[in-house]
Amino acid sequence: MALELKPACEKCQAPLPPAAADARICSYECTFCARCADAMDRRCPNCGGELVARPRRLPRAAVE
Repeated sequence: MALELKPACEKCQAPLPPAAADARICSYECTFCARCADAMDRRCPNCGGELVARPRRLPRAAVE
């Protein structure tokens, strides 16, 4: 089962494409940009979980 990489921050709607280095998620895959996550002390406002760096999906050519 793959992570659902949501395309935007749930708070400010900043775009977060699959290769975004500044995307943060909790264990329920709530998604925020790094700026919003830092402003919330890296705690998910939905579940209270820790917001951590989201794994990136790099373009296929970059991984071969």
